[in-house]
Order: sequence, then C-alpha cells, then structure tokens
Amino acid sequence: MSQKKTNGEVIFVGAGPGDPELITVKGVRALERADRVIYAGSLVNPELLGLCRQGTPVHDSAHLTLEEVISLMYEGTSHGETIVRLHTGDPSMYGAIKEQFDHLDQQAIRYSVIPGVSSVFAAAAAIKREFTLPDISQTLILTRLAGRTPVPEREALAKLAKHQASMAIFLSVQDMQSVVDALVEGGYPASTPIAVIAKASWPDEEILQGTLETIVEKVKLAGIRKQAQILVGDFLDPANGYARSKLYDPTFTHEYRQGSKP
Repeated sequence: MSQKKTNGEVIFVGAGPGDPELITVKGVRALERADRVIYAGSLVNPELLGLCRQGTPVHDSAHLTLEEVISLMYEGTSHGETIVRLHTGDPSMYGAIKEQFDHLDQQAIRYSVIPGVSSVFAAAAAIKREFTLPDISQTLILTRLAGRTPVPEREALAKLAKHQASMAIFLSVQDMQSVVDALVEGGYPASTPIAVIAKASWPDEEILQGTLETIVEKVKLAGIRKQAQILVGDFLDPANGYARSKLYDPTFTHEYRQGSKP
C-alpha cells in the first residue's frame, strides 16, 4: 500500500488560449498527476480535463467566489492533495492570482506557477503578424478598456495610445466604439490598421481586419461580444515598409558571426 501524502500543494497552470495542444508539456504533466482540478469555466477547453486520471474531481470556478475556491484548496491540501488551478491563457495576465497567493501564504500552503500561452500571442499567430518590426515598433503594450474593473487614470487607453506602439487590448470588444474613440483621441490616425481575433486558436476562431474607421461596424455585424483580442498598430500593415532585422543581415557583425562588407 502506498503511503498517504501529508503535505498538499497547489499548482497554477496556464491552459493556453484554447487549442488543447497549446498547453505546455509541464502543464500536461501537472494535470496528469492532479488529485483535484479547479478550472476557469468555459474559457478552458474541456479536452484538457480529459488529461486527468479517471475520477479526478473537477470544479468549475465560474460559479464560485474567491472564498469558495480557497476553501476547496484548503480542503484538498489538508488531505495531502496536489491541486491544479487551471487558468486560461497565461495566469499572470488578468488571472486574479495574487489574491489566491495571499490566502495560500497565510496558511503556509505550497504553490507554484506554470506559465501558459497567452491569447495575445495566439491572436498574432492567427493573423501571421510580428509585433516588433524594425522602424515600426519595438514595444508591445498589453492593456484593457476600463469597465467594471477600473483602470488607473495614468493608464487610460488614450494616454497609452500616444506612444503609437503596437497594442493588444484585452477584455474590451464589448465596447468597441469606446476603444476606437480612445485610440483616435490618443493620436492614432483613422486609417490605422486594426484586427479583432475572437477565440484565437479555437475551432470557431473568427478574424476581422480593418481600420479604426471601419472596425466598429465589422464587429457589430459579426456579433462579437467577448473572448476577443484587439490588435492595433502599423505592424499589422506597414504601408511604408519596415527595416530589415540586423540579426540576419549579412553585413552585421555580432558575437556568433562576422559580417561582410556592404
């Protein structure tokens, strides 16, 4: 008979953007050995739960409060369980994990984090774009529109838009007009390219592309109200071209290669 565990732990796992093959190998191994899983509702592909051992208890946190989630963690770890807290995308982006860490710290419960593929990168892959094109943008801003969860005034979308960097806007497609208004207020021309990728990497992924002038109507006609990334910036369609990367330029010398004379 195997010895019963005496110390449980919680493993926070990024489930990735939707495609079950986009979870990390380390995340898969955590699910395979989990004694209990608390997952982030419909945002997590249910195929991932099939990686667990048969009979493993699973709990949909969409219907739970923070206190109820923590109660499940306390209950399981007190019996020596390994609990996987399965978050969508990467847990560090809008995952509300710090408040869970604080409760676990108070009870001296061990926990760790396994990162995941964020929907922002699945969205870029879906439209085959690079956020950081030389001479166009070397900065990617990840943000959201203020809603029921406020955004600090210094991070208002219009203020961030003044940088004219590549931008990825989470959790905001339900108010697309306000997004566009803020971007234009911040200085993006109405002709700036923009893309909306709904459910990136899922089988029913939907891609809309246009400009700040046309995208609101396109989103309205498509009926997209949630689970969408908004990508904006000239990286989407560099009309005036972009510079070649120095890394692979034959005239550029670096640690691993001597460049040739131009």
